[in-house]
Amino acid sequence: MKAAVLEGVGQPLVIKTVPDPVPAPGWAVVRLQAAALNHRDLWIQRGRYPGLRFPTVPGSDGAGVVEAVGAAGDRGWVGRSVVINPGLDWGDDARAQGPQFRFLGLPDNGTLAEAVAVPVANLAPRPGHLAATQAAALPLAGVTAWRALFTRGGLRAGETVLVTGVGGGVALCGLQFARAAGATVFVTSGSAAKLARAGELGAAGGADYHEADWAAQLAGRAGLFDLVFDSAMGVGLAPLIDLTRPGGRIVFCGATTGNPPGFDARKVFFRQISLLGTTGGSPADFAAMLHLVETSRLAPVLDTVLPFGECGAGLRRMESAAQFGKIVLTTG
Repeated sequence: MKAAVLEGVGQPLVIKTVPDPVPAPGWAVVRLQAAALNHRDLWIQRGRYPGLRFPTVPGSDGAGVVEAVGAAGDRGWVGRSVVINPGLDWGDDARAQGPQFRFLGLPDNGTLAEAVAVPVANLAPRPGHLAATQAAALPLAGVTAWRALFTRGGLRAGETVLVTGVGGGVALCGLQFARAAGATVFVTSGSAAKLARAGELGAAGGADYHEADWAAQLAGRAGLFDLVFDSAMGVGLAPLIDLTRPGGRIVFCGATTGNPPGFDARKVFFRQISLLGTTGGSPADFAAMLHLVETSRLAPVLDTVLPFGECGAGLRRMESAAQFGKIVLTTG
């Protein structure tokens, strides 16, 4: 089969012929129809991810048709259209992942290929209202946003939510999921065009974080927030704390702008604010996310759909931060 192979740090993805995957007992081979890129793939290429191993086939997100299984008892999956849960070996504790937890696409070969082997437990029927390209855009962004908002953040209908950095897949899923759950959602972005598009998706308002008074703008429009969902941290954390109501929650799933300087802990403990970290999600989170998508007829936002051979161009578009939504590759 063909796969996009990364040979080392800083190297381009190269389309190569590699051996077809063979399913072990309890595993399945999915013939992929579509895969989606994540910033994780870019960080692996840059060498900024733990456990690097080369050569590797990146890619965590995929949708396709089950081609083969490794055990007779799993034959009912063969021929079914599926979406893949990218989190492998979560463990037994719903509160946090175990030591064997990892995402598809490193160290296991991932979805930037014509086929991929995954545990049968990581298969889910593709939501009937979604095309393969749409379903492929859901897994990692969707489960991350779901766990952040609901499992960790305890979001309830009627609350006011701030989602930062709208335009990326996780933040857009956060906007869509929170709206579907009955929350009022505000957003931030560095682009007026992205703020306008977020409004079309139901955001009640937003602010450009490049403007010096962005936090004051949000406070004037929304007051204080029950829940803030962030993946940047850095210097932006201090104003987020100021924007959180007493007893509110800040959930973060990354620190793309680094650790927060000058952290004022007094504002957190005096106002009973909860700072909550999260990454990925459990099998139960993944199932609940798909249930919300199906019952609310949600569809992830797609930025660009490219042929599989243009995966390198997709990564460069992601690197430029030009995208609004997921960059998807058609693999079959």
